[in-house]
Amino acid sequence: MADGIPGPIPDGIDESRPSIARVYDAVLGGEHNFAVDRAIAAESLRIVPEIGDVGRYNRAVLGRGVRYMAGAGIRQFLDLGSGLPTVQNTHQVARAAAPDARVVYVDNDPIVRAHGRALLAEENRAAVVMADLRDPESILAHPQVRGLIDLGRPVGLMLLGVVHHLNDEEDPVGIVRRYLDAMPAGSYLFLTHFCASSPEAAGLERALLADLGTGRFRTLEEITAYFDGLELIDPGVTYLPLWRPEEPVEPPLTVGQSLMAGGLARKV
Repeated sequence: MADGIPGPIPDGIDESRPSIARVYDAVLGGEHNFAVDRAIAAESLRIVPEIGDVGRYNRAVLGRGVRYMAGAGIRQFLDLGSGLPTVQNTHQVARAAAPDARVVYVDNDPIVRAHGRALLAEENRAAVVMADLRDPESILAHPQVRGLIDLGRPVGLMLLGVVHHLNDEEDPVGIVRRYLDAMPAGSYLFLTHFCASSPEAAGLERALLADLGTGRFRTLEEITAYFDGLELIDPGVTYLPLWRPEEPVEPPLTVGQSLMAGGLARKV
């Protein structure tokens, strides 16, 4: 145990460098983070006091989107940049709707790998792969991915709260397209993203880029470009609380409610 983190620290961890997954965990009040991660979480909370709610909006929309895809017949899910396990993970939501669903989680943080493997220790239809989403070909060829995901059948491709950590020069639209190109018609793209929706959003973007090195907020139009050529599911690309809500959402939206946007679309 170190710096308050329960259990042993996995190999490959540099406690002096922040991690996207651990900062997200700190924002949500989790235990699997270091002081450097908590400092960024605290600054994020200073700029957008609702930032913890934003994480919960993202988790809630995950459930709604996975249930939609399972209802549409999707039985295999590739969850890229999945982050640390929390409540209602993709395999749990999918299995509630489709008990035969298979899920592969991909993340590049050793803590995610360690805790994900512990969560899935008794699983034979879900796995955690440690890899960088910037290398689609290696991920799609990975033995654990190929062992669970049949690329000849439709896939639910999930990029929730992660593409905004790809900088413009890394060609995020092109990276997403390379995954989609490898998947058959009938597959879905489910993507959420920080949105350039307010002065507070601009301030948070500056802070994340300075302290974390990533965190590019994009406009609704830029986010919509990830879905070019796909069939968007109603209501299209919108702020997370407005995406197929289970309860009415009262206008106007708060800063936190409009901080992330996303959508779900089918490859035809």
